[in-house]
Amino acid sequence: MKFKDYYQTLGVARTASVDEIKQAFRKLARLYHPDVAKNKVTAEEKFKEINEAYEVLGDPEKRARYDEMGPNWQEGAGAAPPPRGARGRRADAAGQPDFEFGGTGFSDFFESFFSDRRGGSGSFPRTGGRHTDDEGVYAQPGRDIEADLLVTLEEVLRGSQRKVTLRRPEMDGEPGRNNTYQVRIPPGMREGQKIRLAGQGGPGHGGAAAGDLYLRVRLARHPDFTVRGDDLHCDLDLAPWEAVLGVKVKIPTLDGTTTLRVAPDTEAGTQLRVRQLGLPREDGTRGDLYALVRLKTPPAVAAQERALWEQLARVSKFNPREKS
Repeated sequence: MKFKDYYQTLGVARTASVDEIKQAFRKLARLYHPDVAKNKVTAEEKFKEINEAYEVLGDPEKRARYDEMGPNWQEGAGAAPPPRGARGRRADAAGQPDFEFGGTGFSDFFESFFSDRRGGSGSFPRTGGRHTDDEGVYAQPGRDIEADLLVTLEEVLRGSQRKVTLRRPEMDGEPGRNNTYQVRIPPGMREGQKIRLAGQGGPGHGGAAAGDLYLRVRLARHPDFTVRGDDLHCDLDLAPWEAVLGVKVKIPTLDGTTTLRVAPDTEAGTQLRVRQLGLPREDGTRGDLYALVRLKTPPAVAAQERALWEQLARVSKFNPREKS
């Protein structure tokens, strides 16, 4: 299994702060977002790698686990894979050979160490367990198999089709094989929801039914939006004079761009709502988009600009430190 250097993926030092990691992710995610990149195929793979890296480094608990993988983390020496079952294959917590996936948006490295799948390996026994029929034959339902599926917000909005490959290990004398599924991702999926492929899990024994395959939705991080329920939230940076005088600005949405009117005397921290530009709901409507106003000052000003700021300072009666 190839070790993933997530710091290198985001182009940050191992000592990078939370803000530095977030800024690096946003910069790269905007650059490689499949909706804007010229080479869609290359950009999509790079976008998934960036998301995976941020999924780990952007989470304090996952980052701590990643950093503790050993002193030789660059060579992956400290990153020992899960225990191995028969014939050296990776095994789950119960010692059963592991199933591996392709097309889910996550690497084998992530699936092995940072996936939230039960059992740690993606497969777990079905409820009910083993039973004996009237003729004394043991029958055992097949195991359910579970994996994470990276879904972009654009896919949540419009829905999509995804080709997912399940690499089945050799089990009970049966040769391993690959199965490929065209998985439909319906609009409106949410974090943690599961897509079920009935009967596509582990094989049953003694005439018992096969298990199911579950793909658990993990929403890809977006460079502009965060998700809160049905709503999307983004930052809106304004110059001080725009907030005071009012302005019309273009803001990104999942549908493209829209024009937002900022009223005069808008304060920092104000949330401006744009209706029906959030995520799809079950009833066919959509959530809202909220833009959080942040005031930005110029990093440097020319002499003429400085003179105007100085004039404003002399004329204005405003004192931001005065208690109201």
